[in-house]
Amino acid sequence: MNKFLRLPALLLLLAAAPAARAQQVRVVKLPALQQLLQRPTDTTYVVNFWATWCKPCIEELPHFEQLRAKYARQKVQVLLVSLDFPSKLDAKVRPFVQKQGLKSRVWLLNETDQNAYIDAIDRQWSGALPFTLVLNNARQRRQRFEQPLTLAALEKAVLAVQAP
Repeated sequence: MNKFLRLPALLLLLAAAPAARAQQVRVVKLPALQQLLQRPTDTTYVVNFWATWCKPCIEELPHFEQLRAKYARQKVQVLLVSLDFPSKLDAKVRPFVQKQGLKSRVWLLNETDQNAYIDAIDRQWSGALPFTLVLNNARQRRQRFEQPLTLAALEKAVLAVQAP
């Protein structure tokens, strides 16, 4: 094959690589999520539970992306946990993540017993969406929100759990 013909193919692959990397959705079971929620580090985790069918969830997602970008150089991690059915991963979740251009980590929780995983994540969570946890385990601080959040509310929660 002519090396000049290979160059456009290589450039096409390189151009597509960042988009493909940004669009990955990891399917996880509850223990993986619990492990993250229990890490004893001084990192502040902002964990948002959402679904593609939840209008308030969709409306607040840009605020999480803005928060991720603003705190990218600090010990703040944003995780978006989809509660869509795992069977909808390829048909709904991945296309949605790609269309929205989400750069935050996206996990799809692969659990069927909602009552078990809701209580395991937070006993005060009724199961309504959207639901957000902001926590810092080293400082033993946690805030929960069972409502859509603005960027200002997210920042206020991050600062509250990071405070000395």
